[in-house]
Amino acid sequence: MSEASPASLSAALRTHPWFGELADAHRALVLDTARLVHFDAGEFVARRNAPSADWIGVHRGLVKLAVYNAAGDSCTFSGVPAGGWFGEGSVLKRELRRYDVIAVRPSDVILVPTETFHQLLAASLPFSGFVIRQLNERMGEFIAAIQNQRLLSVEGQVAGALAQLFNPQLYPFTATVLELSQEELGLLTGLSRQRVNRALRALETQGLLALSYNRIEILDLPRLRAFWQRQT
Repeated sequence: MSEASPASLSAALRTHPWFGELADAHRALVLDTARLVHFDAGEFVARRNAPSADWIGVHRGLVKLAVYNAAGDSCTFSGVPAGGWFGEGSVLKRELRRYDVIAVRPSDVILVPTETFHQLLAASLPFSGFVIRQLNERMGEFIAAIQNQRLLSVEGQVAGALAQLFNPQLYPFTATVLELSQEELGLLTGLSRQRVNRALRALETQGLLALSYNRIEILDLPRLRAFWQRQT
């Protein structure tokens, strides 16, 4: 874990749409209090049952939200790629965090302190609107994730996981070529790499995506979404 310079923090924040909507004084508050921190793959960004000290945004890389039991078994709730922000619920309620946040690959993460978050929420209409939209979209994402796991085939689960990465509110940086390995996709879906591989090959056969080493190119996003939604 290493912290970046204030100049790097400023450059990173300016690529996130919500920051550009803030008034000058509110942008200055964020720049004065937030941090841009690099985490290596496997490092904990935040710990379960620790105070929710920060609202968290992924600038580069990929993190997962997961819980582990005493035996070491895990359940992944969500994967958050570059451009995604999360943790609003715990920060709003000032409660202990309910999941571990772990870097799946080397990641640059922006940490906005809880106090800064609450100051913005009280004083900035653009920020308040952004948070409300985040909460609404996040609720929909989790409902879809539960539905996917319980009702869909493996191919449907993988298609759904990929399609959800293209939510423009939650993940505005997502490009049609995903720098995502099959192992990483398995971590995000809770499926084995072998099952993910078979599902991706089936989706590739249908012309929905193209596979190469640690890359998934989405060839037809509307059809990929339609394939997922037909199974729900």
